[in-house]
Amino acid sequence: MSLFPRWLRTGFDALVLPIARWLGTLGATPNAISTVGASVLVAAGAAFATGRVRAGGALLLLSGLFDMLDGRLARISGQATPFGAFYDSTLDRVGESILFLGIALFFVDGGVPAAMVPGAVAAAILALAGSLLVSYTRARAEGLNLECKVGILQRAERIVGLSAPTLFFGAGPEGRLLLAIVVLLAVLSFITVVQRILHVRRVTRAVARERTSS
Repeated sequence: MSLFPRWLRTGFDALVLPIARWLGTLGATPNAISTVGASVLVAAGAAFATGRVRAGGALLLLSGLFDMLDGRLARISGQATPFGAFYDSTLDRVGESILFLGIALFFVDGGVPAAMVPGAVAAAILALAGSLLVSYTRARAEGLNLECKVGILQRAERIVGLSAPTLFFGAGPEGRLLLAIVVLLAVLSFITVVQRILHVRRVTRAVARERTSS
């Protein structure tokens, strides 16, 4: 289960594919696109930290486009490599860490009323932890040769869920909109982690039963 239906994801793929092909004709490589995307994500974190919330939302949304492009280009150009996948995943985690650090700094630097700062910073830390755990559970499962693309809050949902509202509405009165989004991301991320744990448990038990019966 995902918050984005399959038809919407398919539509985005159809839009991104021609761009990936065009970048390929220019000689762009998937690793280069991953690097640019991570740089944009770092810039988004810096924008949030300095109070430019709408700019942060726009940059975050742009980083999501690069996140889609590198994988598409790797597949259509035959440049997909184990190192490329590792490099892209690592840069994503670095970028997300800086993004939530920037949001936490925004809260500390007057983004929310003083009484709300401890809770807001805690929410940002939990949202980051949840985001990293969502990625880790999938990577660990795939390391066991198990597919684990399940859960209500995957990377695309996290990016759009944070970038779209902040792009159009900023942080909201006294930063309450941004704080509400961060709290929601934290909650849904941990729900997704639980969903993935249960999925892997179910799959591994089914495999064990098959081996026992055979």
